[in-house]
Amino acid sequence: MTFKLWSIGTGHAAHGASTAPVWRLMAFEDLRVAELYEALRLRSEVFVVEQQCIFHDMDGADPKAMHLLGVQRGELQAYARCFEAGVKFPEASFGRVLTRSSARGTGLGHALVDQAISAITQVWGPQAIRIGAQMQLAGFYAKHGFEDTGTHYLEDGIPHLEMLRLA
Repeated sequence: MTFKLWSIGTGHAAHGASTAPVWRLMAFEDLRVAELYEALRLRSEVFVVEQQCIFHDMDGADPKAMHLLGVQRGELQAYARCFEAGVKFPEASFGRVLTRSSARGTGLGHALVDQAISAITQVWGPQAIRIGAQMQLAGFYAKHGFEDTGTHYLEDGIPHLEMLRLA
């Protein structure tokens, strides 16, 4: 299934200078080569280099995902993959959630999660969302209505838990 490129909202500062990210949600086949490269490069920077976690990032799920890109000042600052129900979990889900290190502490991560929830709702309708979250981020996701399901596991050497947000 192919979705057209669309924005999920933009913000503009005074005097026409854009400071809020432009959010784009795209199917895998709609990503331009440069966009895909930038997303994969940023995923590698965050998950492999910063977290010192050697894992198989290209897991075959990218073609099944809708890719959420947050671009600020012409540069990818935030990213997540969104999945319909039945791909990663019985419920809809999102993952590979990240913000560029220079953007952390600005609220962009919270905006990204809000946009991922909105994207899932707009594309596949209101529904429960299940995620696999790093244990250290449980409080972060709880602020968005996610609750610990009690399923805890180790993924690539990092403690994780499943969290569920009801529709």
